[in-house]
Amino acid sequence: MGGSTRLAAKAVLVVGLVIAGRGLGGGPPQPDASAANPGGVYWYADQDRPAPPLPAALPLRVRIPAIGVDAPLTALSLDRTGHLVPPPESRADLAGWYADGTVPGAAGPAIIAGHVDNGRGPAVFYGLGALAQGDTVDVVRADRRTAVFLVDSVQVFAKDRFPDKDVYGPTSIAALRLITCGGGYQAGKGYLGNVVVFAHLVSRPPG
Repeated sequence: MGGSTRLAAKAVLVVGLVIAGRGLGGGPPQPDASAANPGGVYWYADQDRPAPPLPAALPLRVRIPAIGVDAPLTALSLDRTGHLVPPPESRADLAGWYADGTVPGAAGPAIIAGHVDNGRGPAVFYGLGALAQGDTVDVVRADRRTAVFLVDSVQVFAKDRFPDKDVYGPTSIAALRLITCGGGYQAGKGYLGNVVVFAHLVSRPPG
């Protein structure tokens, strides 16, 4: 990620405080603790070792077949206080990528964030916690390539114990982190944590 690493970490560290959540009855799915990699170790299997990074290209859509997501992507930036500005809450179908960080498919940890719900119901990343190791995430790019990422781990972290280095630290491979709210909901405080999906680029056709 180079010089943008510190900036990206600062932005996404507070993403859970910015992305709106309404605490719908029953709540969104939570990660299966039995499927999570202890300590956030990310490789899934030898046959799916990380593929060489791709050249940078504008990401257009994110598709997650296992949970039925096929959403357009918008560029996200920071506000004056260093917070990541999320997609408009009214656009439940929209996800965003941190445009001052790594482009999905390039070397480093690319970040895609989305709302878990809004005032009308579930939003684009409502089902994120239901993903499991071995699921795929496809990012359609403007260069007509689709970057296919394999899910290594799905974790939920309390906001006051968020592992910055594991999530945002620089990597030599093309990695992806999908982030939304989770970890339980408390009236007056909102969601208490974040669901984070860790994935890496693989050499596969789109799912």
